[in-house]
Amino acid sequence: KKLICNDTLDGGTMRIIDLFSGAGGLTFGFYYRIRQNKFVRNRKNSFVFANEIDPFAAEAFEVNFPDIRMINEDIKQLDKDTIEQMIGEEPVDLIIGGPPCQSFSTVGQRVFDEKATLYEEYLRILSIAKPKVFLFENVKGMLSMRETFYKMDNDGNIVYEIKKNKETGRERKYPVVDRYGKKIIDIIKEKFAFITDDLGYNISCEVLNTVDYGVPENRERVFVVGIRKDLDIEWSYPIVNKGEKISLKDAISDLPPVSENENITQYYTQPQNEYQKLMRGHNNILTEHYCGIYGDKIRTVIRNVKQGEGKDDFNRLVDAGVIDKKYRLTSGYKNTYGRLVEDIPAPTITNNMTAPSGLRCIHYSQNRTLTPREGARIQSFPDWFEFRGGVGSVTTQIGNAVPPLMAVLLARQIEKLLKG
Repeated sequence: KKLICNDTLDGGTMRIIDLFSGAGGLTFGFYYRIRQNKFVRNRKNSFVFANEIDPFAAEAFEVNFPDIRMINEDIKQLDKDTIEQMIGEEPVDLIIGGPPCQSFSTVGQRVFDEKATLYEEYLRILSIAKPKVFLFENVKGMLSMRETFYKMDNDGNIVYEIKKNKETGRERKYPVVDRYGKKIIDIIKEKFAFITDDLGYNISCEVLNTVDYGVPENRERVFVVGIRKDLDIEWSYPIVNKGEKISLKDAISDLPPVSENENITQYYTQPQNEYQKLMRGHNNILTEHYCGIYGDKIRTVIRNVKQGEGKDDFNRLVDAGVIDKKYRLTSGYKNTYGRLVEDIPAPTITNNMTAPSGLRCIHYSQNRTLTPREGARIQSFPDWFEFRGGVGSVTTQIGNAVPPLMAVLLARQIEKLLKG
């Protein structure tokens, strides 16, 4: 169902280690390429192993990439001997992956925690594998995140204070900051440039928006590329597509309508454009295309929010007496409870795509939020790509991923770099 045809080898394979893989959005770009508007297996790349701590994401990865060795454990447990044994005698060409992004995200509460320093593990495995190139991805918020040193009590525990969020009105515990250090991105650049006396990388760092690379979604991400210093090659990022962007409607309009408490498993119409044809391939069975049940208040909100509107627009109707004041929304950000706009690309798809209180995720014409499959489509996962676990796990696998179409372009660029 997935493999249409195979590329032939010409001059050996590129050997890849995949860290913090999730369900495999970035992996996808190196595992497949596009031929005649179909995803085909890319036999020019092989994977030494992949690593992912979350069991549901790791299970999804194994289902979609059955010939890649998946190590489902904490990266800190991957010791030097095990890594060297898996690598064997042949050199590693590339390490890909980005540590969890929640610590760096500017949405919600930012905390400088253990996850914020997982780049140290990436660095450790770089020092063992010594690849020619690495590709490191994370949220844009990483650029402004600093080392944060928290105030401690006499027993060495972090001191917390209760603060009210100005926008949502909610009270939350926040750690008390003692002082700030260097920017995380500067630490990463410095450490990756000079790992040891005889190993270091020339670093390139850019913020790319996936909408410029054929993905129907405005999603800005930081991509850090390192080229080993002993190699006489220079990196350049994929060329921006300056043509017309793919709209939300272009991306998902062929997916069947869904009502509350309904799960749709088949298509009712043919694909209507090239993007939809690429996403569907030869797939016949639709998965993850379902909707939950809403309460009276959420139904009222969804019915009354127009395209491009959100929480504040709904509350204006309450203030004007059009809607009963019992429905007033008292929590959430300005762009929560927002209805999507059909004729432009979607905003960033998040883990909360099925929650009306999430960041602008109500369907442009139907009175419900996006289904996980619609979120996957917007992220450019083909319809045959499988996810695992309950709805929370599935939406996390989708929301945390690098869009596969973006990954395909990055992969092509790295292949050209190393084979040029």
